Amino acid sequence: MPDHAIRPLRADDPPVLAAAFDAIGWNKPESQYRRYLAEQEAGDRDVLIATVDDVFAGYVTVRWVSPYFQVIPEIQDFNVLPQYRRRGIGTALMDAAEARVATRSPVVGIGVGLYADYGTAQRMYARRGYIPDGKGLMYDNHPVPPGELVRNDDGANLMFTKQLRP
Repeated sequence: MPDHAIRPLRADDPPVLAAAFDAIGWNKPESQYRRYLAEQEAGDRDVLIATVDDVFAGYVTVRWVSPYFQVIPEIQDFNVLPQYRRRGIGTALMDAAEARVATRSPVVGIGVGLYADYGTAQRMYARRGYIPDGKGLMYDNHPVPPGELVRNDDGANLMFTKQLRP
């Protein structure tokens, strides 16, 4: 039996999430999660929280109207704390996000960064059946023309889609 649970973001979660990421040196402020909560309440975004023995372990969001894909919902901001990786939590979060999207759309989109920190995610998405959307390198959701130099940071992404149902 799995030792984790998946649930929606709650009003008491933002400070907990911000503190967890601050503890590992990641800049994910409480205001981000308060915005996510407001977007969830408005129906614009769903936020799924993973816990292990009621302790925060990770999360993923579904943006129902993607700024990039427009008519395809996009899975965004997928994170599992390092101490909880390789325990099936990321897979459970992705399964839950995809199942949620499948109730409203036959296709889901996702973007992934290009540097080594995203290597595990790149491999996971390929194994889960995501394929590049064919539009090439994006920087802040805009195509990068051939020959143009860009910084390899979180703004540089390759975008993927997955067919969830016919």
